[in-house]
Amino acid sequence: MSTFAAVFAPNGKTWRGSEVDLGDVEVIDDITDLMMDLATDWGSELALLLMEADDEWFAVVRVDESDPDPRVYLSDGRVVHDHPLAGVLSEAGGLGAPVPAESAGARPDPRPDGEGDLLTDLGVTEDELSDLSVGGGVLPSDVLAVVAERAGFAELLDSMRL
Repeated sequence: MSTFAAVFAPNGKTWRGSEVDLGDVEVIDDITDLMMDLATDWGSELALLLMEADDEWFAVVRVDESDPDPRVYLSDGRVVHDHPLAGVLSEAGGLGAPVPAESAGARPDPRPDGEGDLLTDLGVTEDELSDLSVGGGVLPSDVLAVVAERAGFAELLDSMRL
């Protein structure tokens, strides 16, 4: 199972970022504590976690000093039943679309779940995020690249993916 995860935080007009290992997380608080620790170290009150797994789905988590509860968006809510990290993320708001009863063969279109408006102030609207999530042929890494470009840290994300 291949997973990429990185935390980003702005300090003025400059973004800082770090790839993170989420292999030991057990609860959502482990993730939000990590995010806020990095944001504080970088002089920011906001942190974003961008995560993608197996070129199949992605997640965005947002924490802000003014609101201790994380905001989470999953490109496909059904993954909370299949992927341990998605299950941890689902603790943030009861995410998780029901597993469809169809055969185990082809998986139907993704079912985005969570707070789709968590990136609106950074240039990605809820409708656009949803469209990107269900758009055929769009890889999760491509969606995260759009998010990073709009927010202003595309080069930083690209440098982590080399």
